[in-house]
Amino acid sequence: MKKVASILILVFAFTVTAQAQKKGKDNKQGPKFTVEQHTALAVKKLTLKLDLTDKQQDQIKPIITAQAAAKKAAMESRKENREAGKKPTSDEIFEMKSKQLDSQIAFKNKMKNILTKEQFEKFEKMMKNRKGKKQKGENKKGEGKKGEGKRDKNKENR
Repeated sequence: MKKVASILILVFAFTVTAQAQKKGKDNKQGPKFTVEQHTALAVKKLTLKLDLTDKQQDQIKPIITAQAAAKKAAMESRKENREAGKKPTSDEIFEMKSKQLDSQIAFKNKMKNILTKEQFEKFEKMMKNRKGKKQKGENKKGEGKKGEGKRDKNKENR
């Protein structure tokens, strides 16, 4: 009888711990902004960093709105597929990545037409820094033990 009771307590404790971990993951995602809120924040950030004029802000706002709406729609689609247990094929992944790159090219060209030469150079630096930060974060996620990346970099620098 004591063994059965201890097993039940152990199972209960494990279940409670697992539920607590799931709740912790959900809280890390941050706030959910609407497309309009995301657009307003993005335009304000660009205005601060690039010294945009009012005319430039008005020209950029619809571009960012369209980009945010497309991103949100794609995320919803992926979420629905994930919940349905459907995994995309390699052709579908290729198509998604191709569309994403096409939209990035179009966005860059539109920004090039709106911004001055100096502003566009700053904009490109911002985008490169942003891309670099994302790539560093991706490398940390699945790469071995904690701190292993630092040791590998030190070996390369020697």
